[in-house]
Amino acid sequence: MATTGDGKQARPALFLDRDGVINVDKNYVSRVADFEWIEGAAETIAAFNARGWWVFVVTNQSGVAFGYYSEDEMQALHDWMNAELAKRGARIDRIYHCPFHAEGRLERYRRDSYDRKPRPGMLIQAMTDFPVLRERSFLIGDKEADLEAAKAAGIAGVLFTGGDLSAFAEWTFADLGGGR
Repeated sequence: MATTGDGKQARPALFLDRDGVINVDKNYVSRVADFEWIEGAAETIAAFNARGWWVFVVTNQSGVAFGYYSEDEMQALHDWMNAELAKRGARIDRIYHCPFHAEGRLERYRRDSYDRKPRPGMLIQAMTDFPVLRERSFLIGDKEADLEAAKAAGIAGVLFTGGDLSAFAEWTFADLGGGR
């Protein structure tokens, strides 16, 4: 595999949406008490870690723009997620989030953003921050906007409609040529 100037090895990435893919989408999940893992989510992350892939979360978090929760509350939930994943031998390399929405109630967060899916900003940022082999990477999302963002970023996108994420991710991995 190729290496970058900083010595990091370029490798494929698994991009995951959060709500509806990693956790059950209960509309604006921001507290540990409301968080419910999707079956197989931790196992999926651990399996791609073991393959040597980057694992990123790319999540629209418009609840911040609408004042349902703060970025600090969202970050506390993400810190908890990472701690729980570590207990299961899994890790997310970075979580990218977009707190902006053009119709948000909080002026600070009321704007149209290139990072908000279906735009590819968060994915492009991850591929700028890390040496990603774009042609071997893919995104798992639960909405058409996720797939549009993947396409705009030049990677494959697959729609997860529920069930065991681990089985779905393994099938997708094999279907896409096992990372080629």
